[in-house]
Amino acid sequence: MVMFNSYKTPVICICFFALALLTACGRKKKVDVSDIPVNVTIQRFDKDFDAMRTKPMDQQAGLLYSKYGAFYQDFIERILKVGSAQDTAYYKTLREVFKGKAYTDLKHDVDAAFPDMDKQNEQLTDAFRRIKYYFPQKKLPKVYAYFSGFQAQTSIGDGYFGIGLDLFLGADSRFYPALVESFPHYISRRFTPDNIAPRVVEGIAREDMFPEREQDRSLLAKMVYNGKILYFMDQTLPDVPDSTKIGYTAQQIKWCEEFKGSIWGYFLEENLLYETDYQKIQKYLTEAPFTPGLGDKNDSAPKLAVWTGWQIVKQYMDKHPDITLPQLMADHDAQKILNESKYRPKDMKE
Repeated sequence: MVMFNSYKTPVICICFFALALLTACGRKKKVDVSDIPVNVTIQRFDKDFDAMRTKPMDQQAGLLYSKYGAFYQDFIERILKVGSAQDTAYYKTLREVFKGKAYTDLKHDVDAAFPDMDKQNEQLTDAFRRIKYYFPQKKLPKVYAYFSGFQAQTSIGDGYFGIGLDLFLGADSRFYPALVESFPHYISRRFTPDNIAPRVVEGIAREDMFPEREQDRSLLAKMVYNGKILYFMDQTLPDVPDSTKIGYTAQQIKWCEEFKGSIWGYFLEENLLYETDYQKIQKYLTEAPFTPGLGDKNDSAPKLAVWTGWQIVKQYMDKHPDITLPQLMADHDAQKILNESKYRPKDMKE
């Protein structure tokens, strides 16, 4: 049997002056997108899938194929990994899963945490309208909710974006302590319902709309790329706290603000901006409880290159109110963005 026997599985993983004035104001005030005809309703695949437990599997599988298309096959083969969706041999595995207490317990907690998804529907409707406002030609995905025994927090495929509800149950979920090897507390503390909309928007940005280019290997290029993703989130999720967007605690945000000059000085002194050896720069980009080498008593924030890139991009856009969000996202000249941002931070305590 696969997923529900163990909780220790890692995550799959527009005159010019007037325009400039409007654009600059639009970055400080929320754009009204209420008349954009986009409405998001997250479809509860988890409930339809559970019907396989009480109804004939052949019949229900056919209904799931008809309703969810490619997602159903991806769910069986790539998320649950219980075999080919074209071969009914996986039915036997599913029957065993449905009979287990682990499945029953997890279903109970998912249903309790998400009796409905009205709040998430509202948040994603607003975010998707904002994406449409800036990118009118973008075809937005359908959104499905599932749970998979902690196999995948989010997933993206042909025309859909999937949300693994079992990895958004709340930081105090009874399941997460048993997952500490795969999801340490500094990660699982973000497994909350309020993180759903940000993670969906971030996933669409990173995996669909603006995937990172293979040739962008320097730390500076990666800084600016990540900064642009977070700036995109600023514009499409204006009510979401910065800490939630980047995954920091309030104290980590405060630490970065207090020591932003020292952080930038460190990158310069260590000649890291143009370093392309990923082994040397990954600790400034990836999830961790803190950043080694910076701060006292391990009180620094993690992924400081990501936070710094965000500040560079925000300062660049503040100095260039004529540049639109699509123009920013299409600009791959990280050096130009850095130069024209005139980023010269100082510590708050200086």
